[in-house]
Amino acid sequence: MTLFSALTAAKGQIDRLDARLLLQYATGCSHADLLARPETPLMAPAWQQFAEWVARRAAGEPLAYLVGEAEFRGRVFQVSPAVLIPRPETELLIELALDKMRQRTAPKVVDLGTGSGIVAISLALECRAAAVSAVDLSAPALDVARSNAGRLGAEVDFRHGDWFAPLVGQCFDVIVANPPYVAAGDPHLALNGLPHEPQMALTDQEAGGDGLACIRRIVADAPAHLAPGGWLLFEHGYDQGEASRNLLTAAGFQAASTYPDLAGIDRVTAGYL
Repeated sequence: MTLFSALTAAKGQIDRLDARLLLQYATGCSHADLLARPETPLMAPAWQQFAEWVARRAAGEPLAYLVGEAEFRGRVFQVSPAVLIPRPETELLIELALDKMRQRTAPKVVDLGTGSGIVAISLALECRAAAVSAVDLSAPALDVARSNAGRLGAEVDFRHGDWFAPLVGQCFDVIVANPPYVAAGDPHLALNGLPHEPQMALTDQEAGGDGLACIRRIVADAPAHLAPGGWLLFEHGYDQGEASRNLLTAAGFQAASTYPDLAGIDRVTAGYL
């Protein structure tokens, strides 16, 4: 078995790019190695790992879970089935939050539902003056986030609990969140590898709901944890912009606005007290 024959064997089962990436991870070869020396023999352990990954990928398991990592904002984050796979749309949330943070000398920031930690860690690394906290209800997710923070050299205060519960008496200049916002039973939950991702991070699991249950809780409780002039920013679904602005306005927030991602889809809503 050679590198070339391994790729040929995977052809027709999974996407060619996925096959190449999995082969690189299984063998430690670079793309240049595959191109320059396709006749290189493939050792049995590497072939077994590659064949297993190909079968799992063909069954719909996301590539990031197979290799245990994903890139986000130029950094490599560890991921596992305990956390969502980083998505480029979330960069908008970070850019907007950084804009608000840089208006303060030493901003206090909290990331609610941190998952793998991509938001909290990115904010901590890109605004070194900030004091960043992060909360998640899932202990396994926090383990992943702590590991990522340690590997990437980010100082983040991680807390285990339900939204604001571990933050009693604390106030922040900026609150960010990428909460579950897909309605329970939405057919999209059965597509694109989502059945493999943690459902508690995707949907509020409220039968017959509209996917906004977690956002309602965050908006309702945020004022007690915001400093004067503090901002709340959160990611949401493509059709939840208007409802999100209405929730902010009803809770006393000013300048409630929705921002589109690079695809022109409503992605983040924000307001300040």
